Amino acid sequence: MASSVLPSGSQCAAAAAAAVAAAPLGLRLRLLLLLLSAAALIPTGDGQNLFTKDVTVIEGEVATISCQVNKSDDSVIQLLNPNRQTIYFRDFRPLKDSRFQLLNFSSSELKVSLTNVSISDEGRYFCQLYTDPPQESYTTITVLVPPRNLMIDIQKDTAVEGEEIEVNCTAMASKPATTIRWFKGSKELKGKSEVEEWSDMYTVTSQLMLKVHKEDDGVPVICQVEHPAVTGNLQTQRYLEVQYKPQVRIQMTYPLQGLTREGDALELTCDAVGKPQPVMVTWVRVDDEMPQHAVLSGPNLFINNLNKTDNGTYRCEASNVVGKAHSDYMLYVYDSRAGEEGSIRAVDHAVIGGVVAVVVFAMLCLLIILGRYFARHKGLFSLTSSPRIK
Repeated sequence: MASSVLPSGSQCAAAAAAAVAAAPLGLRLRLLLLLLSAAALIPTGDGQNLFTKDVTVIEGEVATISCQVNKSDDSVIQLLNPNRQTIYFRDFRPLKDSRFQLLNFSSSELKVSLTNVSISDEGRYFCQLYTDPPQESYTTITVLVPPRNLMIDIQKDTAVEGEEIEVNCTAMASKPATTIRWFKGSKELKGKSEVEEWSDMYTVTSQLMLKVHKEDDGVPVICQVEHPAVTGNLQTQRYLEVQYKPQVRIQMTYPLQGLTREGDALELTCDAVGKPQPVMVTWVRVDDEMPQHAVLSGPNLFINNLNKTDNGTYRCEASNVVGKAHSDYMLYVYDSRAGEEGSIRAVDHAVIGGVVAVVVFAMLCLLIILGRYFARHKGLFSLTSSPRIK
């Protein structure tokens, strides 16, 4: 917003005087009377102050322009567009653009609305106050344009764990340029942005280089745009699809607990998870052959009637297109009586401990009873044992 002063009344008067001097005598008198009458109608402008404010508006919305006067004395106010065409002169609209509508007209304000604002409406709009000297102030309309389109593109639809992929996000045709932020899930990442300008509009492209891991499978990569014309978060996202080699884990399903003893059975289950899911799970015995009485059924290994020759390391292997992995189980077969002897010893120790606890408790009770007995009869013993004085 700025103010300026139009040509002063003295300048206008000098020009008028020159015109009168050049006119014939009869016409001079009539021109002189007309100029004196017009001068009497023009306010002096003393103490009046014309002002306005800059306007920022989103494309397609309504802009409001207000020309205001402090200490008004009914001077004429008019509003002009950036091409200095009169939009409103007092409450009259010479301009044929019906998007301009009068909101308020008084001696102290001329307020006009502009609907369906577009980029072409940007620029300086002038408020003029017809005083002596005349006053002028301008307001600047700035139009904000939100991004026309937001696109995210991933270099590869399916990535392999440990691989670095490129992700691009483009926010097209905005004003001013947008700010792009990246997130992987809730974690913010840093990208690299480039801005391209065309016809006062801006297209921003941001590049993110991302190294993926198996934990990233199914996690969204989010492109979020920040722009003064956008309320809230404008974002788009793509979900990561990451392939990874199997993860292998062995579970002993029988016996559920305790020792593996001679004559018992053993059942192991191999759990293998990967992407894609492993199609083949195999069991091998490390550095030896599988026992002849071992039974393999998919991910399960069953060995009946264990004996010490079955001792060793049993390995479950799983693979997919990404790679392979394994897990080991070390088998040690105990004597058939090992568990029973251990249980008997545990029972004996428990019985002995219980007997000792009962004996200690009984001795404590006896000591307490004797203590109280001696405390009660202490005076009597003292009286009978002391010598009698004659």
